[in-house]
Amino acid sequence: MADARQGLLIVYTGSGKGKTSAALGIVLRMLGRDMRACMLQFIKKKSLKAAENRFGERMGVEIVGLGDGFTWVAKDGNAANQALAREGWDLCRARIESGAYDVVILDEITYPITYGWLDVDDVLSTIRARPKDMHIVVTGRDAHPALVEAADLVTEMREIKHPFQKGVPPQKGIDV
Repeated sequence: MADARQGLLIVYTGSGKGKTSAALGIVLRMLGRDMRACMLQFIKKKSLKAAENRFGERMGVEIVGLGDGFTWVAKDGNAANQALAREGWDLCRARIESGAYDVVILDEITYPITYGWLDVDDVLSTIRARPKDMHIVVTGRDAHPALVEAADLVTEMREIKHPFQKGVPPQKGIDV
């Protein structure tokens, strides 16, 4: 079975919590197999030092923020956010084309696709042209139907209950 490796396109989407965490679970399994992983985060700031960034530094996993922080009005966008998304995609494309990784995680890429900042066909073209044994993980709400159709595995996280609804702030080790 180990010799039958085939690169998968995995999509974690939906309104519930856990999409990035599920992707980080794949990073953990990759590390356990001495495989190479990188995570490129479209919304998070490069300077962010959340728990996953600290984990990445300790474990030798490249986790790079490509954005300027999340804002609920980001879809209205400004030229700076759009430019960051395009620059971020250029870096993602380079990481994919390099063949240097067993998995490349495109965290929260669904947002710039949904907002029209990135062309879904361009993204899918790059994903389809990747090395045949490279896995790609896409995360974020409202995954484009073309991403869902192209994927080998799609999981939708559905929010049923969340502590934010009771005013509980993000918790260290859980959210940040």
